[in-house]
Amino acid sequence: MQNITGERLSARKDTSSWILDNIVTIIFIVFTIFGFVVSTGVSVNYFLNELTSRLFRNAFLVLSLIIPVIAGLGLNFGIVIGAMAGQIAIAFVRYFGIGGVHGLLLCFLISFPFAALFGYFAGLLYNKTRGQEMIASLIVGYFANGIYQFLFLFVVGAIISVNPTNPLVNPSGIGVRMTVDLGAAKDGGMKYALDNIMKIPFMWAVLIVAIVILCLIFISYKKNKIKSNKNIMFYFNVLACLIMIGVSVVSIATNNILMQVNKVPVVTAMLVIALCVFNELIMKTKLGQDFRSVGQNQHIAESSGINVDRTRIIATVMSTVLAAWGQIIFLQNMGTLNTYNAHTQIGMFSVASLLVGGASTSRANNRHAIIGTLLFNSMFIMSPEIGKALFGNALLGEYFRTFMVYGVIGLALGLYVWRQNKKSRITID
Repeated sequence: MQNITGERLSARKDTSSWILDNIVTIIFIVFTIFGFVVSTGVSVNYFLNELTSRLFRNAFLVLSLIIPVIAGLGLNFGIVIGAMAGQIAIAFVRYFGIGGVHGLLLCFLISFPFAALFGYFAGLLYNKTRGQEMIASLIVGYFANGIYQFLFLFVVGAIISVNPTNPLVNPSGIGVRMTVDLGAAKDGGMKYALDNIMKIPFMWAVLIVAIVILCLIFISYKKNKIKSNKNIMFYFNVLACLIMIGVSVVSIATNNILMQVNKVPVVTAMLVIALCVFNELIMKTKLGQDFRSVGQNQHIAESSGINVDRTRIIATVMSTVLAAWGQIIFLQNMGTLNTYNAHTQIGMFSVASLLVGGASTSRANNRHAIIGTLLFNSMFIMSPEIGKALFGNALLGEYFRTFMVYGVIGLALGLYVWRQNKKSRITID
C-alpha cells in the first residue's frame, strides 16, 4: 500500500515538474488553439502558408543561439551584431548590382570575416563580464547599432566615396536609403534567390519528414533502451508521425485543399537541417565536449586543462557567424532590406522563440529551436485575428505580440531563477 502511494506521489510530482518545465510552451499551444476557436478569418491553408514561410525564414537565426547556451554564455542577444554583418554584406553586394545565387554566396563569404571579428570582440567582453553575459550582449547590440547607424548614415558618401545615382544611396549622395529593394532573383536581384532554386509540394515535404523522423525514432529505440518513464513520449512520437504520414498520403492521393499550400523551398530547408546536424555533430567532438564542460562548471573545466576563455570566444564567434548567415537567409526571403531597423528585433524574437520551445538559459537543443519557432510564429499569425475577434480591432493583437515577446522572456527567466533557488535550498537541506 505504501509503495502504491509512493508511486502515485512520484507520478504527480513528475507531472507537475513537467508542466512547470514546459509552461511557456503549453501557453503558446493553448493560445494558438484558442485563436482557431474564436476567429473565423484564418483558414488552415492561410495558417500553413504563413507558418511554413516564417519557419524557413527564421529557423536558422534561432538555431544560432544554441551553442552559446551550451557553452554557459546564456541567451546571446548579441546575435544582432551578426545580423548587422549580414546586412553590411548585402549592401555591398547590392551596390555593385550582383544578384542571384552568385550574389547570395558572395554575401555569405563577405559577412564571414565581419561576423567573426565582431564575435571575437564580443567574446572578449563576455569573458570580462562573467555571470552577466546576457546583459552584456544586450548592451553590445545597442552599442554596435550606434556604430552601424553612423556608418550607413554618414560614412557612406561623406567619407567613403560612392556613386550618388546608385539606387542604394540617398539622392543627396550621403547615406544609404531607409529601404532597399533587393530585386527579384530572375531579374538579377536577390529576392528568393535561395528559396527558388528548388521547391516541392508541401504535403510531399511533410510525408518525407515524417518518414525520416519515424526511422530515426526506431533507430534510436534499438540503440538505446528507452526508460519506462519515456515510453509514453516514444509512443506519442510514433503516433504523431503515423498521423502525419496518413494525412499526407490521403492529401496526395485525393489532391485535397492541403495540396494548395505553398511549396517548400528545398535548399533553404536543407540549410536549416544542415545546421541542426552541425549542432548535433559538434557536440560529439572535443570542442563540443569543451563547450559542455565550460557550460556546466568553468572552474572544473579549467582544472581539467580546458582554456575556458578561448572556448567561450569560439562559441560566441560561431554563433555570430551563423546569425549573419541567418539574417541573409531571412532578408532574401523578405526581398527588402530595411537598412536601419531590420536587425533591431532579431535578438529578442530569436531568444523568445527558443524559450517558447522549452529552452532555458542553460539548456537548449534543436528541438527547442524548431518547436519554439513554430509556436512563436503561430502566435504572430493568430494575434491580429484574436484581437479582431474579441475586441473588433486587429491593432490590439499587434500590441499583444510585443507583450508576449517580453512576457515570455521575463517568465522563462523568472522560472529559471526560481528553479535554481529551489535546487539550492534542497541541496542545503
